Amino acid sequence: MKTFKNIIILFITAGLFFACNDDEYGNLDALKSDVAPTNVKALFSVTQDNTGTVTITPSADGATSFKVDFGDGETVSEVLKAGENITHVYPEGEYSVNVMAYSLTGLETIEELPLIVSFKAPENLEVAITNDEAISKQVNVTVNADFAVSFDVYFGEAGNDEPVMANIGETASYVYQEPGTYTVRVVVKGAAIATTEYTEEFEVTAILQPLASAPMPPARFGGDVISIFSAAYEDVPGTDYFPDWGQGGQGSSWAMFELNGDQMLQYVNLSYQGIQLENSIDVSNMEYLHLDVWTAEDVNSIKTSIINNASGVVTEAPVTSNLTPNEWTSIDIPISDYIDQGLTVTEIFQMKFEGEPWAAGTVFIDNIYFWKSPEPASGLEGIWQIAPEAGALKVGPSPGSGEWWSNDAQTVTDRACYFDDTYVFSLDGSFANVLGEETWLETWQGVAAEQCGTPVAPHDGSGDATFVYDANMGTLTLDGSGAYIGLPKVNNEGELPNVSVPTSITYDVSLSDDNNTMTIGIESGSGVFWTFKLIRYIPPVAGTWQLAPEAGALMVGPSPGSGEWWSSDAQTVIDRACYFDDSYEFGSDGSFKNVQGTETWLETWQGVASEQCGTPVAPHDGSVTYTYGYDETNGTITLNGTGAYLGLPKVNNDGELPNVAVPASITYDVNMTDSNTMIVTIEAGTGVFWTYKLVK
Repeated sequence: MKTFKNIIILFITAGLFFACNDDEYGNLDALKSDVAPTNVKALFSVTQDNTGTVTITPSADGATSFKVDFGDGETVSEVLKAGENITHVYPEGEYSVNVMAYSLTGLETIEELPLIVSFKAPENLEVAITNDEAISKQVNVTVNADFAVSFDVYFGEAGNDEPVMANIGETASYVYQEPGTYTVRVVVKGAAIATTEYTEEFEVTAILQPLASAPMPPARFGGDVISIFSAAYEDVPGTDYFPDWGQGGQGSSWAMFELNGDQMLQYVNLSYQGIQLENSIDVSNMEYLHLDVWTAEDVNSIKTSIINNASGVVTEAPVTSNLTPNEWTSIDIPISDYIDQGLTVTEIFQMKFEGEPWAAGTVFIDNIYFWKSPEPASGLEGIWQIAPEAGALKVGPSPGSGEWWSNDAQTVTDRACYFDDTYVFSLDGSFANVLGEETWLETWQGVAAEQCGTPVAPHDGSGDATFVYDANMGTLTLDGSGAYIGLPKVNNEGELPNVSVPTSITYDVSLSDDNNTMTIGIESGSGVFWTFKLIRYIPPVAGTWQLAPEAGALMVGPSPGSGEWWSSDAQTVIDRACYFDDSYEFGSDGSFKNVQGTETWLETWQGVASEQCGTPVAPHDGSVTYTYGYDETNGTITLNGTGAYLGLPKVNNDGELPNVAVPASITYDVNMTDSNTMIVTIEAGTGVFWTYKLVK
């Protein structure tokens, strides 16, 4: 038997400290979310006149001011505003320059930078010139040398004689207009009048294929998407992605391209290319056609046609979309753009892509699917139970009557295995009877006497069912053999076992108490009226949660609750303020949402150079509302939907991203230590346990 706790949650808004307004004290939200500067650097520019005069220009992310400790035992500089520099004269020698960067509220980050001042010409040059692995036609130059401070790079492209300057040991970068061979000249400078130069003929290359996968599509209910080619959804079967309609003779070709296990369609020298469906599809109920396209710089736009075969008459209509070179272009074409051209979209059996210019370049295509927005919530969505009170079930000769029988308070106690049954209405229109190990059984179900017992099929909650709620008519219809509300024996034809088990039951329904109370009525046969009173079950996890802003809120180790390998400290809370203010919203209707605002904490697998605050990255960007299931008996929460997560987006049941695929669902172990504190644990793969502490 399931046990549910009745929990009263008090929401208190405190505004003592921040009662002042922004006009008087500035933007308080910005002050509260301020973090210490990161990526602290300084550019050293030395006069080449044997005087040791060095100009220091500090920089940092999130800094509004700086100070410089010159490292020679003299006083620290005055305060510098962002973008300002300061000049200092050094004797020959080696120095450690400390750059102190300050945020808006005075949070400090100090970076120690080496500086060598020598009046000798630079020696022992080590120059590395490379094509960037991620940015097309970008060249990176790194220099190391003795007696050197900085270097200038002249990249040799016509019309640009300005050098790019960098410190020794750092990198100077430049993006060329066109690939080809260029003369790259490097001038290495110290404090001496004399410089040392290096020249190389270097071939600049363009990147002609994607280096990262297309954005992961959002989670969608099955009825809201028709997928042609996407790992995120179930594709329609039997599709031919490379039919040769004669374009092979024009120099075009095609292949399946794989990037780190992710497959995408590659069309080379695209003139036109088709997709042939095994069975036609009706997309008239969809709102958009989506596709993600990557190309270098040779294809400016792509023309996407869908082709219909209604009544044996083949018609097609094209829509042209511009492409952004060297990155994924996400395209959503309204189905109305095709219908407005006179196209019927009820029997789509082919698609066609055309490149512009014709047959001039290669495109990579992924995530081809038709989709529509989910239906709005009806008000029934959520988890319901029979009200644990006298009169919750009754039967009589008229609607709402309990003249023949009505349960009393003792019935609630005697049939506790029944009053803890739940009725789950999901956002996707599905319905489920959740009965646990026991429910109330009657003799027609094969028991000698009415008693608690194991649920009996088909009324055991194992079948698939859906619901349709008509608010205007005040009716609720359950479709699915064995689905029921109140008592499994009661249906529109009569009562079991005197009638057959129906495949559909329609009830009269009314909502009250802010949609938290539902009254169900049904005429069982002729002149027999049953009435059931249901109340909404509010899971204890319902509400808005955040990571506890304290040391140990995140930790990982070889066992649940262990922080042996790593544990967040108090400084982590400050450094990752953009992450600790993320919210996890559990709706009483079974909905779940990640709420991150404009920034969250990003790791390198999400496409950033280093761990930092930044714009949330799909599919972990909170742009989709998901669903969740809470099992209080087993102490688990399951999030349903690609991109939903608790704690860290990389952590799931199979391992950690990017080493595993993004899952469609994740299950966590949860322990409610009190009504406002939740300990969440997940084994990421085998023997790796992450633990999060969440507070409401």
